[in-house]
Amino acid sequence: MATSEPNRLGDYLRARRSRLDPIALGLPASRRRTPGLRREEVAQRANISPTWYTWIEQGRGGNASADVLDRISRALMLTEVEREHIYLLGLGRPPEVRYRGSEGISPRLQGVLDAMVYTPATVRTATWDIVGWNRAAAIILGDYGARPPGRRNVLRMIFCDPAVRAAQYDWDSVARTLVASLRVDAARAGADAEVAPLVEELCRASAEFAAMWRDNDIAGHAHGFKRLRHPVLGVLEMDISSFAVEGRPDLSMVVYAPNTPEGIAAVRALIERSDDGPAGSDQRSGTV
Repeated sequence: MATSEPNRLGDYLRARRSRLDPIALGLPASRRRTPGLRREEVAQRANISPTWYTWIEQGRGGNASADVLDRISRALMLTEVEREHIYLLGLGRPPEVRYRGSEGISPRLQGVLDAMVYTPATVRTATWDIVGWNRAAAIILGDYGARPPGRRNVLRMIFCDPAVRAAQYDWDSVARTLVASLRVDAARAGADAEVAPLVEELCRASAEFAAMWRDNDIAGHAHGFKRLRHPVLGVLEMDISSFAVEGRPDLSMVVYAPNTPEGIAAVRALIERSDDGPAGSDQRSGTV
């Protein structure tokens, strides 16, 4: 006997609505045979017809549209990961990226940064604002905490801060890679509108940035190599690795690892003898 195809989307939606508390959502709790919300209640919260929602759970009537899946996501109070899951089940693809800016990072993510005692690491947004860093980054790369939040943008520092520019071993190559990477990251995160004011500002402030932006180059920045003129350590070479933050397409963690035994030892020694303050060394402007 033939078996029917499993209705994974319907099964998942039923499981999600069964976990919602109708009382907490202002719905009556009387005469409920099963826990959670009824189908018609989900449909009402999603502003779609009860019949259409029932068909979606039953796997009838074809695929739901992206708009309907978004409505159901809000009705069921799904997380971003859960929303992505119903897109994959219902449409076979992830949803279009919705950018959400970040003013900071979670305590858990900060804990991951802090666990890397001798390895500088930062968290940046898709528009290249530094929103998190560890003590090693403050000592080796510069004290981001000494800068106002609006001035912690990597592109602003590279193009508008003479000290940061001077610290780059090959400024032109670094700057071109960052501009090309900014274009990719903003598009990937759906942040074109958010990055537009930064681009306009930098085009006015720097003819070099304006020319590089007009070149329309694109580049990935998952892995790379950085050579800095450090004010204490001299020339410092580091490998750079960038990692996506799960569930946050607007954030990336960037880890800087000295790539020679001498560099590793020098970085460790500087961190160990630094003051208890966040910056450690007398670096004020940073090297990025």
